[in-house]
Amino acid sequence: MERVDLLPPSSGTDAAPRDDVAERADAHAVVPLLNCLLREVAEPQPAPGDRPVYRLPGGRLLRVRGGRRPADPEVYAVDRWQRVGHDGLVALVAEALRHHTGWANHELPAEMTGSRNAVAALLRARAAALPPGDPYLLSEQSLLTGHPHHPAPKARGGGPHTAWLPYAPEAYARFPLTVLGVRADTVVEEGDTAALDALGQAPPGYRLLPAHPWQLDLTATALAPAFADGRLILLGTTGFPVWPTAAIRTVYAPEYPPGQDLFLKFSLDVRITNDIRRLWRHDLLKLRRTDTAVTEAFESVGPPAAWLADRGYRTADFAFEELAVVVRDGLRASLLPGATPLLAAALAEGFPGSPLAATPDPAAWWEAYLDAVVPPVLTAFADDGVVLEAHLQNTLVAVDATGIPVQALFRDAEGVKLLPDTPRAAGWERLVYCLVVNHLLEIAGALAEHHPDYDPRGALRTALARHDLPEIPALLTAPTLPAKTNLLLRWTDADGAAARYRPLANPLSAGD
Repeated sequence: MERVDLLPPSSGTDAAPRDDVAERADAHAVVPLLNCLLREVAEPQPAPGDRPVYRLPGGRLLRVRGGRRPADPEVYAVDRWQRVGHDGLVALVAEALRHHTGWANHELPAEMTGSRNAVAALLRARAAALPPGDPYLLSEQSLLTGHPHHPAPKARGGGPHTAWLPYAPEAYARFPLTVLGVRADTVVEEGDTAALDALGQAPPGYRLLPAHPWQLDLTATALAPAFADGRLILLGTTGFPVWPTAAIRTVYAPEYPPGQDLFLKFSLDVRITNDIRRLWRHDLLKLRRTDTAVTEAFESVGPPAAWLADRGYRTADFAFEELAVVVRDGLRASLLPGATPLLAAALAEGFPGSPLAATPDPAAWWEAYLDAVVPPVLTAFADDGVVLEAHLQNTLVAVDATGIPVQALFRDAEGVKLLPDTPRAAGWERLVYCLVVNHLLEIAGALAEHHPDYDPRGALRTALARHDLPEIPALLTAPTLPAKTNLLLRWTDADGAAARYRPLANPLSAGD
């Protein structure tokens, strides 16, 4: 077996003190990596005590402090349990995956380490930064752990921290956009992009195009000829800041002229979680059709649920994907008066002032949450064949002055699937993973963690059972649910869009 670096036994007193940031970075990074390992390849073993024990491919025994956020991994070696640090856990995961798949992969372990190091850089940057005072912006910029079931949720493509920290939401970044002039005869656009023309006055023969400054750095060599021959010109920066959201490449402009707010989604030529985050040509070419279908579905769903429409895109024909920008609806036109939107992923991970943690009545809070989130997603599927990618990062939940959920807002047409382009069974599986496994069960887990006397599963079963879909009875009685295998997907270098699922014990099953 491969050597795995071990820490001194947890009961010992000779461990050297570690930097607080290093300890916290390890703690954040270990959680999603363990979640992936335990869900995708580990086999639970009968064992005494309160720490679950698992056998890994290759034969090693691993035990952890269990729960929604597993921690403190230990490996059985030399006749005793010995602690494993983050570096050792990365080696352990790589060894297990080689045994499980027969494949070698040198890229993913580097991403795992890079993700942990990125967390450390973010923690240090936060210490010198001022968090946003707006609760919505704080929720978007609060995710230090990130995707709870991804092996490297904070990896930033392996570049130096100084290159990306100025644009990192987790470091409370805000920055102006770069404004480009694109020669008019090279512009490609579709849909409503009129908001981009409000950025200023383009020189004769040019059109305005905002650009993400990090993307300009990443593509500087490729774009140099266009700057040299005049197809592109620099016009300065926006006179207002934008705030990167949890998606990193999507920014929120609360002060966009003339007095409106909107979101702008850019390409970033860097791998974040499973994909290089470009706005790919094939996705852009179907954007209007997809967004129109969702918009029409939400007209049937009706308020207060809202869809933040991707109105259109603009780019240049010589850098179609590199310079593309999608214009997305802002919040104010759709938000209920007096309501405060919050990112669902932040409610699951936790952030200062979270109403999930603070609510004195978790049952009422959860029922209101389900009333806001579940009907729009299931109705759009049942009535219009729209499969929303309603996972934690694509859902905003607005709360009233007392913190009770009153509205759900959904976003990102790129991840939407339409029936019958996608077979119904495949569409339903994707919906169940995004809405139930990735989203609702994570919120339920957080709620139970903060309010241990309350079991949220009964209310979730009731909320789903209200909908007359033929798939619902099986959802509530099946022994398993589909869980996306992000660890195996990255280890085998599969396309990020090629979701693969592993059966996960169904906590909604009547036999649970």
